[in-house]
Amino acid sequence: MIAGQAAVQRPALLTVDDDPAVSRSVARDLRRRYGEDYRVVRAESGEAGMEVLRELKLRGEQAAVLVADHRMPGMSGIEFLEHAMDLYPQARRVLLTAYADTDVAIDAVNVVDLDHYLLKPWDPPEEKLYPVLDAQLEAWVASAPRPVAETKVVGHRWSARSSELREFLARNQVPYRWFTADGPEGRRLLEAAGLDERAVPVVVTTDGEVLAAPSDAEVAARVGLSVEPAAAFYDLVVVGGGPAGLSAALYGASEGLRTALVERTATGGQAGQSSRIENYLGFPDGVSGSQLTERARRQALKFGAEIVMTRDAVGLEVAGSARSVRFADGSTVGAHTVILASGVSYRELDGPGFAALTGSGVYYGSALTEAPACRDHDVYVVGGANSAGQAAMFLSRTARSVTLVVRGESLAASMSHYLIEQVTTNPRIRVLTRTEVVEAVGDGHLEQIVLQDRDTGDKRTVDTGWLFVFIGAAPHTAWLDGTLARDEHGFVRAGHDLLVDGHVPASWPLDRPPYHLETSVPGVFAAGDVRAESAKRVASAVGEGAMAVMLVHRYLEQL
Repeated sequence: MIAGQAAVQRPALLTVDDDPAVSRSVARDLRRRYGEDYRVVRAESGEAGMEVLRELKLRGEQAAVLVADHRMPGMSGIEFLEHAMDLYPQARRVLLTAYADTDVAIDAVNVVDLDHYLLKPWDPPEEKLYPVLDAQLEAWVASAPRPVAETKVVGHRWSARSSELREFLARNQVPYRWFTADGPEGRRLLEAAGLDERAVPVVVTTDGEVLAAPSDAEVAARVGLSVEPAAAFYDLVVVGGGPAGLSAALYGASEGLRTALVERTATGGQAGQSSRIENYLGFPDGVSGSQLTERARRQALKFGAEIVMTRDAVGLEVAGSARSVRFADGSTVGAHTVILASGVSYRELDGPGFAALTGSGVYYGSALTEAPACRDHDVYVVGGANSAGQAAMFLSRTARSVTLVVRGESLAASMSHYLIEQVTTNPRIRVLTRTEVVEAVGDGHLEQIVLQDRDTGDKRTVDTGWLFVFIGAAPHTAWLDGTLARDEHGFVRAGHDLLVDGHVPASWPLDRPPYHLETSVPGVFAAGDVRAESAKRVASAVGEGAMAVMLVHRYLEQL
C-alpha cells in the first residue's frame, strides 16, 4: 500500500444530540449491538455533526445511518438531516423526538425524506431501538455505494490541468478516482472541502487532505512518492526514469553503487505510455508499457536504488571529480558519475488552435488515460510510427472509429511490420496517408479538425472531440547547452560520435578516448533515446542502461 493511503474504515453510525447524557446513551447502545461491524461516532450539535460528515466524505468513508435529536439549538435535527443529504444522500436518516413532537416528525418524512423517527426514551433498546436500526442498516447495505479508498480528483472534463494531474497519477501507479466538478459526487466533495468549481482541479488524498490546484510536486509528496534525495552525494545519479534510466538504476544499485534516479514526471518515459509492446524479448503475448516499467521500478527499488520524483534537471556542473545536477528549485545533488537517460518527448503540432486546446481534446501521448472517455466516439491519431499504431489499436477497442493520419506514403517507413498488419486488418481503423492535421477548432474543447491533402493542398473539416498526436520526438537536452556536445537535433553525442576524423576533440581532458557511451565530459554517460544515433527501441535502451553502468565501474576504477 502506498504510504499515506488509509485503510478502508468500517461504515459510520453517527448520532447527534446536544444533551451529553443522551448522546452517550445512544452511542453506548449502538456500540453494544453494532460495534463490530460499524464505527459509532457522536456529535453534540448539528454543526459538529456536519464537520464529522465532511471529514468522512473527504477520507472516502461511508456513513450508514444518521440519528439526530430534533430539539437542538442552532441547528435542529431536521435541519441537520436536510444538510446531511447533500453529502450522504444514501445514508439512512432517523430522528429522535419526544412524544409532543410526533407531528413534526411525521412532517419531516416529506421534508428530508426521513426514514424513521424514534420516541424518547427507547428503553428497552432490544424492543424499541435495535429492530428499527436493523431494518435501516439492511436497507442501506442493499443500496450502499462501494467505498472509495483511492485518491480523489475533482475537475472539469475539458480542463488541461485536470488532464495533466490524472495522467501524472496514472503514470506513477497511484490509484485515483475521477469526479467531474459538475457531477453529484464532485459537488459533494467540493462542498465537504469548502470549495467551489473555481478551485479545481482539487485533489483529496486518502487521509482526507485537500489540495486545491496543486503542483505535481505537491501531489507527489502527499501520495507517498519520494521527492527529496536522501543524501547530498552518490556514486551514481541517473537523470530520467525511462527504460534506460530504470535499467541503469537497477544495475547500479544491484552492483553496490549508491544510486539515485531523478525523474521530473513519471517513471517509464514514452515506453510507459505505450498501450502494448509486443516485440520485447520474453513477452510473447505482449505487455503494456506501464506494466513493464512498473516491474522495472519495483526491481530497482528492491536492490536499493533511490527514485526521486518531480525533479526537473536544469543544469550539469563539473567540479574536479564531482558532477552535480542542478534542479529547477535551485537545489543540487552530487555524484562521482552521471548517466543521462532523460529520453525524449512528443513533438507538438504547429498550427491554429493546437496550443489552446492541448489537454482539452488534443493530447500528446495520453491514450491510456483518456481512452475510457472515447467510447463510441470518432477518434483521430496523428503519426506513422509504432507509438501511433499502438495507440490506434488500443483506442479501437472502444471507440466507434479510429482514423490514423500519416504524412508519408505508407506506414512501412516507420512502423514495425507486425503492427502494420494489425492496423490494416482492424475494421475500426482507417489510414489516411499523405495527409496532415493543420488546425484544431473548438470553444473550450476540441470540436473539429482540419485535414489537408499534402499532394493537392485541398482542405476539409471533420467533426471530432479527440486528437492524439505521436509525430516524432525531441530530446530533453536544452539544459545541457554549453556543457555537453550535442548534434544538430539536440541529441547527446557519446563515444565514437565525439571523434573528429578518428581523433578525440581538443577539449577532451583525458589521455584515453571516451568510452562507448561516455559524453564529452568524462564520467557523464548517455543511454537510451537521448543519445545521438540510438536505436529508439525499448530493448536497446534497457541494454544501454546496463552497459552504461559497466562503463561507470570502469571509470570509477581509474579515479
